[in-house]
Amino acid sequence: MAVKVTFEYLTLLNQAVSREIQVSIQYMLQHTKMEKLIRKVVPENILLDKTTYEAMGKFLKEFAIQEMKHAADIMERIYYLGGEATTKGNLPMIGNTLSEFARNGVRAEEEALVLYRQIIEAAGSIGDWETRETFEKIYSAEEMHLFKFQEYTEMNDEPEGKGVESEWRLIFTDDYFTLLNKAVAAEISAIIQYTNQHEKANLLNMRRKDTALEVITENNKAKTVSELLKKTFMVEMEHLEKISERIYLLEGEATVVPDPLPKIGETADEFLRLDHKAENDAIVLYRGIIAEALKRGDTTTRHMFEGIVIQEEEHYWSFDDYLR
Repeated sequence: MAVKVTFEYLTLLNQAVSREIQVSIQYMLQHTKMEKLIRKVVPENILLDKTTYEAMGKFLKEFAIQEMKHAADIMERIYYLGGEATTKGNLPMIGNTLSEFARNGVRAEEEALVLYRQIIEAAGSIGDWETRETFEKIYSAEEMHLFKFQEYTEMNDEPEGKGVESEWRLIFTDDYFTLLNKAVAAEISAIIQYTNQHEKANLLNMRRKDTALEVITENNKAKTVSELLKKTFMVEMEHLEKISERIYLLEGEATVVPDPLPKIGETADEFLRLDHKAENDAIVLYRGIIAEALKRGDTTTRHMFEGIVIQEEEHYWSFDDYLR
């Protein structure tokens, strides 16, 4: 390898991965909380009209996807340099108002810019020009995010109030939110696991072609798995969006911690076995949520999870096909 890297250098890159995982989850959960905040808008306050909320909700989702792509780009570089990309994210900070979302965003982006300047300098000092270029591009994107959040930090928005208690709300108890949050935690875990495996599979695809046919077609199992994981990851992001939005609308708070902890593996076959099990566990959990929602008469949540289970079963069988 042309670039000689150290443990300290790889640790620095993994700090960036942890930060990107943090803000991706942070911005997605803030996006899903937006619908709840829209319903609390004070009509007389022009600065807090629905359009403002929708505008911020839109760019939060865009930022969340961009940040996970940044994480993927950094993970890919770490694997290329011979390291192991982390699956641990820093703790997301959500907030309860637009201005809190924005202030938390400003803080996160400022911390990122400081870290990334350090990485850019370190990459240049050892001649790792590819990593330096990657972080220069990410730096520009993070700077734009910072400027966008700064537009919202001075908003005089109303503090969040608790919904009016009614008989309809009595079915949404703490233990029910705990159950729903198991789904949120599972989706966060899957997103991190599949993103990390996707980048590791890319490396295996570049370095390992075992048969003449694989060499001629420029394809192998790792490449196929990598492409499968990329598609699956995007669906899991949609699931996280739906489930957390439902929790916020019901006056609950979504968790920010993955559970179970993501597991990566070393080969394409190991990726498939781990992901096959993850999908199986998710299906079992979600069927339990459907049964509980049916018992409580929570029709909307039941229908939502019925749709999600159909997609998770498709993922399960996709992984299963390659394990045979």
